[in-house]
Amino acid sequence: MTVRKAWIVAGAAAAAGISFVMLLVVGVYVVAGNVLNSGAGRSVGLAKGAVPAAYRDLVQKWGNLCPALNPALLAAQLYQESGFNPNAKSPAKAEGIAQFIPGTWASHGIDGDGDGDRDVWDPNDAIPSAAKYDCSLASYVKDVPGDPTHNMLASYNAGAYAVIKYGGVPPYRETQNYVKTITTLEESFAAPATRVDPSEQAAGAIYYAQKKLGTPYLWGGTGTAEQGGRFDCSGLTQAAYKSVGITLPRVANDQYNAGPHPSRDELLPGDLVFFSTDPNNSRAIDHVGIYVGGGYMIDAPRTGAVIRFDPIDTRKYFGATRVTEDGAKALPTHV
Repeated sequence: MTVRKAWIVAGAAAAAGISFVMLLVVGVYVVAGNVLNSGAGRSVGLAKGAVPAAYRDLVQKWGNLCPALNPALLAAQLYQESGFNPNAKSPAKAEGIAQFIPGTWASHGIDGDGDGDRDVWDPNDAIPSAAKYDCSLASYVKDVPGDPTHNMLASYNAGAYAVIKYGGVPPYRETQNYVKTITTLEESFAAPATRVDPSEQAAGAIYYAQKKLGTPYLWGGTGTAEQGGRFDCSGLTQAAYKSVGITLPRVANDQYNAGPHPSRDELLPGDLVFFSTDPNNSRAIDHVGIYVGGGYMIDAPRTGAVIRFDPIDTRKYFGATRVTEDGAKALPTHV
């Protein structure tokens, strides 16, 4: 179904009074959309729980090390590299939460916590080292025309020499994609400075989920024919957004990073709403639904239940994400 068709169907459903959810979509979405402010400046604040609490203060402090860097950008790099896993190790021998290779660590690793050693496996050393490395790269290309942050990220990917040679981000597809990926992910880790724009795909995603009401829950379900068209919570949200051309990760805690994070009083229909056992750590998210307005969501709650409407205001409510196409594309597949 195209986005245009999704909007037509959603509007028709509301007009005909087929279900209360589409009335909520039209009422809440239109009213809220009329008061949105466009454009948000770069923020140095971190979105609630986007960075695990154990690392939040480190990221906030060291993310302000130089003007080309900010905490949300540093968080985006760490998430892209390791998913905040301090024990991550790649086939290329990159190590730790910041994925330093041994040669780069030898040159740029620092004793961030002042305990007398430089340990690539210790986030207290690796996160400050990542910030220092970024800022060193920024200093190498400070006289190059263009956006200092983009030039810094391009240096991280392609080397400072390439940035200097080409007078900015070099014409390498990999490097250009890296710059776009990190700056897009930055929006997910930053606390929004203003209201965030609504998603035009939202009504289509809701329409898809609405058609699944009453379907029995299946743990691990993604709606395949072999599974009888059944879903678990993140399988449903993934399928709903796939129906409008947006590919989300499979699990809920990665879906949280698919766009900026509106506050509770700024929710619009189509936002994904998340629930967690830890209010300070998005990696602990264990449930997701699609907001429909009026304090309700459509979700696949648990074994023995069916896809249904549920209230979002529970003690486990964590936050929300306004899914964007670019945000979903930027998400790493390996975390």
